[in-house]
Amino acid sequence: MGENIVLTGSLASLLAGLATAVGALPVLFTKNIKESVLDAMLGFAAGVMLAATSFSLILPAIEKGGGGAKGAAITAGGVMLGGIFLDYIDKMLPHFHTIAGMEGKESSLKKIWLFIIAITIHNFPEGLAVGVGFGGGDYKNGLSLAIGIGLQNMPEGLAVALSLLREDYKPSKAFFIALLTGLVEPIGGIIGAALVQVAEPILPWALAFAAGAMLFVISDEIIPETHSRGYQRLATYGVLLGFVIMMFLDTTLG
Repeated sequence: MGENIVLTGSLASLLAGLATAVGALPVLFTKNIKESVLDAMLGFAAGVMLAATSFSLILPAIEKGGGGAKGAAITAGGVMLGGIFLDYIDKMLPHFHTIAGMEGKESSLKKIWLFIIAITIHNFPEGLAVGVGFGGGDYKNGLSLAIGIGLQNMPEGLAVALSLLREDYKPSKAFFIALLTGLVEPIGGIIGAALVQVAEPILPWALAFAAGAMLFVISDEIIPETHSRGYQRLATYGVLLGFVIMMFLDTTLG
């Protein structure tokens, strides 16, 4: 049973990661995508992540942690640990954002590798969330998480590919790199599902940890990027739309 859960979580996180490539497909045909459209789509991705974090990670973490004050305390601790972990990784690994520029330690790596590291830092907690979701044996919760992560990966894949086009990469290469960035998610999926199987009592901590890591990404990266080009109102409506769609999916599937 445990092996099946780990395999299912890994495959689900792989499919969610491959949605990054689906989102990047338009760059093979055009690069004339308005920034307003991209910001609205990224806002949608942030809204999906927020709802997935709330309904598929935090609420189950409270329940699995025993409910009440005990469950809330465990969840609060896990959320903070997840955010602190992402903050540490963000500071330690050299990486490059198209808006924020260079972050982390200094490095002589080419900009493209620094960019890929940034996306990897971003995508790992998403795969972890899917893996943990399945690792608890709740297939419906894992499925809703995988669908949600897949939905939000599409606009992110497009943003990655467009950023590479602006760095003078060929469309085919930009698409291929966007595909590769999504493939880090199955790694997080395997780790998340396996950890929960090995030590089931860590499930509420793992759910909350993944939630904290995703909240850090939303606040530190996605939302600031959508507010950097003057289309923050469109991005805000994108957040609202993404949130309610993911809330509906989680309610009907979970």
